[in-house]
Amino acid sequence: MILPGFGLAAQGKLAKAKVLIVGIGALGCPALQYLVGAGVGQIGMVDPDAISESNLHRQLLYGQADIGKSKVAIAAGAMRLQNPAIKIKTYPVAIVRQNALDLMKGYDLVIDATDNFQAKYLLNDAAAILKIPLIYGAVTRYQGQVSVFHFPDQEGVSYNYRDLFPIEPADNIAGSCESLGVIGVLPGIIGCLQAAEAIKIITGIGRSLAGRLYTHDFLETSNYEIAILKNEEVKPLTREAFLITENQSSEYWEEIDVDEITVDAFLKLKTKEQVFVLDVRESEEYPAIDFSDAQIPMSELIQKLDLLPNKEICVICHQGIRSVYAAQLIQAKKGLKTYSLKGGITAYFNKLT
Repeated sequence: MILPGFGLAAQGKLAKAKVLIVGIGALGCPALQYLVGAGVGQIGMVDPDAISESNLHRQLLYGQADIGKSKVAIAAGAMRLQNPAIKIKTYPVAIVRQNALDLMKGYDLVIDATDNFQAKYLLNDAAAILKIPLIYGAVTRYQGQVSVFHFPDQEGVSYNYRDLFPIEPADNIAGSCESLGVIGVLPGIIGCLQAAEAIKIITGIGRSLAGRLYTHDFLETSNYEIAILKNEEVKPLTREAFLITENQSSEYWEEIDVDEITVDAFLKLKTKEQVFVLDVRESEEYPAIDFSDAQIPMSELIQKLDLLPNKEICVICHQGIRSVYAAQLIQAKKGLKTYSLKGGITAYFNKLT
């Protein structure tokens, strides 16, 4: 109450707010705890999973005695003890096309605390249809990201997750956040930032991350932002198309397979000068490398495709995730054979050291 610009009016907005958190795991737990502590009036929790021992090192809301029990049930009980006045709704189900719109409808904003690409695209498309702000969070290995979609920036422009990553990768490409691993403390940082964005949107204080993708690098203890650019090729998705479409990415481009090559295969191609090596990291990212032929940040790639040569391309990034998106985009728009370096520059240096 003593914070400048954050008085009874702001606290009242929090008390009236309804927030849906999808995924009560490594991201969802810290976001949930801080929103409950902040006095958000109603919180919905979506997660079909039971607690497992492998969750405990990064999902600190749960303990050994909770193993085998429902995440949403245990989380709801703990949050009612923390704030008895809060209204909590639990949905122990997986969010899918058939129920996403119904689950999200009526909430003021949605926090994406999921750990796989399919769910992230699903939540984005549903939020676009319902015109509900979506607070995106993702963690992979040593990096985490946060942004806000479907909420106007300072210029009044709203952005879509597909403006940044137009094509949903196939299930067998790049892996899920969980399968790639993550340092335990990182989801706590990113989940807290998601809660902070929710508080800013609800109360109207500060500047949200709408139009910006914030990245935190655990190993470097550094962070940077990139501006999100509107992708004019992203088509509005109707409610009807959303409900019947098996593959959400087919509404934008046909699903495109990408060859993910190992470091050994990459070195052979590079030695023979068979490929053009494209680094899609942002200029602020480390480590610097001297073996790429060009650097075009992922955030600028769609506007600079004409700069690419007419030859085979191998795309590289920090961990081999953005490079898959970039390779799909290049193949879709340029028709060039394109590879992605599996594991990214991290795998490259691990192999050589």
